[in-house]
Amino acid sequence: MRPTGKLHLGNYMGALANWVKLQDEGKYDCYFFIADLHALTTDYADTSKISPNTLEVALDFLAAGLDPAKSTIFVQSHVTQHYELPLLLGMITPLGWLERVPSYKEMQENLANKDLTTFGFLGYPVLMASDILLYQPQFVPVGQDQQAHVELTREIARRFNQFYKLPDREVLPEPKVLLTPSPKLPGTDGRKMSKSYGNTIQLTDSEPEVRKKLKTMVTDPARVRRTDPGDPDKCPVGDMHKVFSTTETLAKVYEGCRSAGIGCIECKGWAADALVQVLKPIQERRAGFSDKQVEEILKDGSRRASARAEQTMREVRSAMHMTRPTEVDC
Repeated sequence: MRPTGKLHLGNYMGALANWVKLQDEGKYDCYFFIADLHALTTDYADTSKISPNTLEVALDFLAAGLDPAKSTIFVQSHVTQHYELPLLLGMITPLGWLERVPSYKEMQENLANKDLTTFGFLGYPVLMASDILLYQPQFVPVGQDQQAHVELTREIARRFNQFYKLPDREVLPEPKVLLTPSPKLPGTDGRKMSKSYGNTIQLTDSEPEVRKKLKTMVTDPARVRRTDPGDPDKCPVGDMHKVFSTTETLAKVYEGCRSAGIGCIECKGWAADALVQVLKPIQERRAGFSDKQVEEILKDGSRRASARAEQTMREVRSAMHMTRPTEVDC
């Protein structure tokens, strides 16, 4: 997660909730980090908010259920290997590969108010690939919209392994995509929930704030009057119900909306009830952590991540014949 501010329900349903499930299954050795170096690719002109936002995102990680006893939770820039491997991989990554990344031109268009004609922005997929490959993983848990980045990571690993080898094995295994469910979660204006659109419901929003935001949420445009029937499948509030409400409530929504038996205000109130129940335990966990505790968790996680990343870098340097003097056998 990039530290661009407190996390919202879209972040939670799109990634965090799935991360917690993967962690709790106990099948995987999981690494989760706050990508402050990635924040520099678009917010390089003003870095004043990156540090406080990093703490907020870490709090949201812990509040959502990530457990430092089960997973490694750290800050990207605190692990120096995240600086080293991108430089080495950047030497072998063809420029055309980077220019073909789907989000390259898309983000330039969406962030037209920022100058993104920089080396850092063009090369961020190499940084992302390094973030993955440093831990020599088998799987990368992503939604379908991130598959292109993982495929580029696989291509970079493949190219590295063609050039550089150890006697007994390849250094950088090609990670597989572990597709995780990412339900459609609209913002209050009906578009994808995003901080850039100002349409989010944050994980820290109080119950009054949640209810206030839901009251202004757009609905099925066919329901102009209270007596007009609607269709929950064409309504952003209906999409909220599909993700968060019980089967019984969802049935009432379909029946009441399609028959005009309920109004949109009542329907929004039911959605707010469901959201409050989801957010309550998250907010209670968040309140249980002090800033000092979070800093200690990140410090320990960064130490553990650094130790694992250094194992990979020793192999990378050896394969590239760039072994440091301290690593040479005496």
